[in-house]
Formats: sequence, C-alpha cells, structure tokens
Amino acid sequence: MGTEQNTQEKLERLKRYFSELGKVAIAYSSGVDSTFMLKAAHDVLRENAIAVTAKADVFPKRELEEAEAFCRAEGIRHFVVPVVPLEVEGFAENPPERCYICKKAIFDKIVDIANTQGIHCVAEGSNVDDLKDYRPGMKAVHEMGILSPLREVELTKAEIRILSKDLGLATWEKPSLACLASRFAYGETITEEKLLMVEKAEQFLLDMGFHQMRVRMHGQMARIEVAVEEFSFLMEEENRVKILETLRKIGFIYVTMDLAGYRTGSMNETLSKISL
Repeated sequence: MGTEQNTQEKLERLKRYFSELGKVAIAYSSGVDSTFMLKAAHDVLRENAIAVTAKADVFPKRELEEAEAFCRAEGIRHFVVPVVPLEVEGFAENPPERCYICKKAIFDKIVDIANTQGIHCVAEGSNVDDLKDYRPGMKAVHEMGILSPLREVELTKAEIRILSKDLGLATWEKPSLACLASRFAYGETITEEKLLMVEKAEQFLLDMGFHQMRVRMHGQMARIEVAVEEFSFLMEEENRVKILETLRKIGFIYVTMDLAGYRTGSMNETLSKISL
C-alpha cells in the first residue's frame, strides 16, 4: 500500500507542477512516457497544453500515426514539425554524441512552434530510470532549458506504466521506444536507406507478434534482440526461416539472434572502447 500511495503522491505532484507552469508544450513521441505526461498536462491545463511531434526518418511512421490518433481522441492541439537529422552536420557520421546533435535540432523546432503559440515552457518525457544509461541527448535538454517533469517528481518507468493503466491509456503496456538511429553501431554512417531497412525489419517482427525487440545494424548484418521469453518463438522453424528470408529481402546479408536478449542501449556497450 505504501508504494502505491507514493506513486499516487507523485502523480499529484506532477499535476501541481503543470498547474504552476500555466502553459506547456509537450515533446510528444507517442511512447509510454510522453503519452502519460501529455495526458496529465492536458487534464490540468486543457487548451494550454499542446503536443508537438517531430516527423523525421529516425522515427517509425507508425509512431506519428499513433500520436495523431491520440491527440484527436483527446482533443489536444497537436503540431507536427518536419525535422531532417541527416542534414544536420555531424549526425550521419554517427559519433557517440549523435543523440545530442539530433535532440538539439529537434528541440530547436519544437521551441519555435511553442513560441508561436505564446508558450515558453517545453517539456520532454525522460524518467528517473533514463539516468542509468548513457544519454548524450540530455545535454541538449539541459542547455536549452527543456523541462523534465517526470524526472522532477521522480517517477520510474514502472510507476508510469501503473498510472497509465489507471488512466485507461492503451500505452501502459506499449514496448519501450527509441529512435531508429540507436540501432547503428557508433561510427557506422547512417543513411535514409539504412533507416528504412531497420524500420521495415522491426515492423515485420512486430507484425509477427514479438513484443519488446530491436533490430541492430552492423554493416550488412542484422542483430535481432528479443525478450528471452520469446527466444523459443523466434526459433520455431517456420518463424526462423520466415525471418531470415524477409530480412534478406529487405537488404540484410546476415541475420543473427543476440543470445543476451533485448536490453536498452546495447550499442552503448561499445563505448568503453571508444574515446569519448
């Protein structure tokens, strides 16, 4: 009961936080965290809470469609802003600080939209668990004065899922998301063609019924990460052959399964060997 009460108290603190802001623009990706945050902000501020979603090759198209559908259903003012990270200097080369380069370009556009609406507070959806991984994008958040309400009230991913379920949000059990650029080994050049290959491969696995997964790209090789409990499903002969054939048609020459299973930020495991 104590833990449940503590989670509810954090929700009340979040509502007070938004109430004190008065107006806010939410950087909205349609993921678990940003959907919950947008819902909480809109419940408190109504028309003074807007959503801004970046439309870019580094994000799956399905996420933009889900963002638009959610905002329509909730009556939330929604702005979609085109961003082309591949045209931002330094991004395509995929250095360890790639996320910083991308986030800065995206938040520049979101801040511009917010300002046109007379809103001077922009919020992003990272939670306290995100502090455990290497996230250079947070440097851009700090530099640009972007707010992080979920971290401010110390909400964890597990708590956000619980509260999302209580609020009737379909995203409460949605798999964790990350931009498609995170599927590439640092130093491997990112191109529009490669992003599309990864998006198609992951969409295929989702359509097959896999829940939490990633397709990491290493040159001509696809390294598939799925939850350990889904290993047997992947290795059923019919599924194994179907995955192999489909990913080869998409453009991969080699297709492998990672025996460590799905985990966030697996590309960061190489950082100790890279001079940051």
